[in-house]
Amino acid sequence: MQKITPFLWFDGNGEDAINHYLSIFKDGRVVNINRMGDRVFTGTFELFGQQYHFLNGGPMFRFTEAISLFVSCDTQEEVDEYWDKLAEGGEIQMCGWLKDKFGLSWQIIPTALGRLMGDPDPEKSNSVMQAMLQMNKIDIAGLQRAYDGA
Repeated sequence: MQKITPFLWFDGNGEDAINHYLSIFKDGRVVNINRMGDRVFTGTFELFGQQYHFLNGGPMFRFTEAISLFVSCDTQEEVDEYWDKLAEGGEIQMCGWLKDKFGLSWQIIPTALGRLMGDPDPEKSNSVMQAMLQMNKIDIAGLQRAYDGA
């Protein structure tokens, strides 16, 4: 069992959110759902081995960008797939961030970003940073062009 588990507060649409996330991330499952009568109250789901608890707590609290889920992607195809599916009905933001249709913030980040920005050559890493700051969805080829000085 995980010692620390993210806990997500939804406004009555937690089951819809969970089903949406499970349709996007193929390595996921519902661990349990707790109902009060015919209404889903709490539950636990898992994505890539990480568990999340959720509560249908009502409209008192909303998600903010202060907390986001960071998705590491190895390829542009993976970035595109997660970005497109999570952004649908949501809000596109800068630098690989988006809010999904439930208001939860996500960062869809290729592993290449960290590798290229981590170069010890400050000119190269700064060029990559400047390119990334101009992007909504991160484009690996664009990052590589900035790194190469093209």
